[in-house]
Amino acid sequence: MPDNLESFIQQHREEFEGPGPSPRVWDALEKELGERRKGKVVQLLGRTWFKAAVIAVLLANAGVLYYMAKTRHQQQDLAVVVPELQDAKVYYTSRINEKLELINTYPASELGLDSAALQELQLRNDTYKTLEKELNNNPGNQRIRGAMIRYYQMKLDLLDKILEALHEKHAAPSQQKKQYEAEI
Repeated sequence: MPDNLESFIQQHREEFEGPGPSPRVWDALEKELGERRKGKVVQLLGRTWFKAAVIAVLLANAGVLYYMAKTRHQQQDLAVVVPELQDAKVYYTSRINEKLELINTYPASELGLDSAALQELQLRNDTYKTLEKELNNNPGNQRIRGAMIRYYQMKLDLLDKILEALHEKHAAPSQQKKQYEAEI
């Protein structure tokens, strides 16, 4: 087939080299194309409201991208902070829970604490929630991390003092005597 095409072109070469359509045909074609309307995209770009909408969409898109980048950066900062605080959190949480379990073995009437005080003794009280929220908002802030560790330490010290007072209150007289002798 390629040989047939090639031979056909060589035999009719003069017909292909003809003058082509007259200039009137080209003029008519240009008139017809000129009469057609411009495309919709070109028309829409001419309207100011369309331009404003495109700008608004671009600004909204930029805002979303900025928010996502900021959130990703905060999550990365939090991922750096979490390993540092994770060990401290596990240690203090386990110790505080042990102390709370010991305190809860005593009857509520012997504790001498009202419900509000008992609620404050719990690990996840309002102060803890506030510190945790601040840490999530500002993960790189050393001051907040220090406050979180101080919170754990103060909670543990308070529970130790309560347990010490309960042990002294409920110690047998012979144990108290031995304790006083050891102190002397």
